[in-house]
Amino acid sequence: QVQLVESGGGLVQAGGSLRLSCAASEGTTSSYTMGWFRQAPGKEREFVAAISRSGGMTYYAVSVKGRFTISRDNAIGTVYLQMNSLKPEDTAVYYCAATLSSVLTARKDYDYVYWGQGTQVTVSS
Repeated sequence: QVQLVESGGGLVQAGGSLRLSCAASEGTTSSYTMGWFRQAPGKEREFVAAISRSGGMTYYAVSVKGRFTISRDNAIGTVYLQMNSLKPEDTAVYYCAATLSSVLTARKDYDYVYWGQGTQVTVSS
């Protein structure tokens, strides 16, 4: 059982930046493809980004590509989401998740087994 804990959310003005962190309880995430998802009020949870076990491959939703960067530090079992040029439409609860599936296919929330509790990101205009 892997427990994931997100941190780093908050309130930021449009154009600003935030970095989210996701720490694994067992101290390692190297066995898992890791992903970030988000859910805005009244909307379904959507894929944001994913990273392979080694960190060598990353994938992004079109809406965040070029603005967000996913990375990982397997030595300390932590995954990051650097968010730049934030827009009001990025406002959502952001979740990290883990799966044994390949990063090549893991784009849907049902592909992921372990989830964090979420962290709120609010971007003001």
